[in-house]
Amino acid sequence: MRLMSSLLLSLAAALPLSAQEAAPAAAPAAKPEVRTCLPVASIKGSNVVDRSTIDFTLRDGSVWRSRLRQPCPQLGSERAFSYQTSIPQLCAQDIITVIVPISGRMSGASCGLAPFEKLPPKVKARG
Repeated sequence: MRLMSSLLLSLAAALPLSAQEAAPAAAPAAKPEVRTCLPVASIKGSNVVDRSTIDFTLRDGSVWRSRLRQPCPQLGSERAFSYQTSIPQLCAQDIITVIVPISGRMSGASCGLAPFEKLPPKVKARG
């Protein structure tokens, strides 16, 4: 009887291991590439997604998203901004200024950029 008990315990202990071996391991999610700066000469254009998000398209076709440190008033509605840098790069610590063409005044809220996250390439639809 003792032999049978030992055998059953051995089988019970082995089952979880064989079940783990049979299940495929989940692939770890790839972390997006992040940069703190983008070369200004490489920026082809920008797209204001909402009051907290701006996408920058580079000349190589890649798109880099900056989620602003805080939502930027007027950015979502005006969808235009300017920036100034003292170096040939636009960096996460730089400030953008919303362009608001009201009463001859051209500037609105100033808001801080955040690091740039590379977006996956868009899949072209067949048609």
